[in-house]
Amino acid sequence: MTRHFLRPLSVFVAACCVLSPAHAQATGDVVELPLVSGWYDGKVVRYVTTDVSDKKAAAEMGANYVPRLANAINQQRQPGQPSAVERIYSFVNFRQGGVLPSLPSPIGAANANLNYSPLWQVHKVTWLAGKQPHVLKSEEQVLAAEEAGQVSIEKTNLVVNCPVVFSEADGPLPHVKIHLANQDPEP
Repeated sequence: MTRHFLRPLSVFVAACCVLSPAHAQATGDVVELPLVSGWYDGKVVRYVTTDVSDKKAAAEMGANYVPRLANAINQQRQPGQPSAVERIYSFVNFRQGGVLPSLPSPIGAANANLNYSPLWQVHKVTWLAGKQPHVLKSEEQVLAAEEAGQVSIEKTNLVVNCPVVFSEADGPLPHVKIHLANQDPEP
């Protein structure tokens, strides 16, 4: 009886594997997701937020609440062992796009950046009292501002799934159409 059950299952799995992305796009189905703007190495990037590990933050971001995402940072790793989670610097008391330390390069299936991950652990950046806030456009600028005593950085337990779909350097992810409500290139 088990063999009879496995045969249809294996046919179903094989059929799913042969469906190409081109076939999936032939349906004409479209989804619209709000873009979030940020910075990587001085250049504008845009990403979508689909999943968040905290219920309140998920509601604020209009994303899926996925508590299991927090498991990505709860795993004990050995020194030098890569993580599935990257950082994102999110500004608390100054309006600007988040700062990413990596992105796919190039965007799409040819990505060669092994450090990129769409899973980000949020690091809250706060401008300190008496310091003049200004836009920081790279991880290096964020860390230099911290070293200079201009900002504080707090690592949180919040994990978000935010795939990058556009970079100023590479353009959009293949087969993605972007319609900007505000044509201002800076977030």
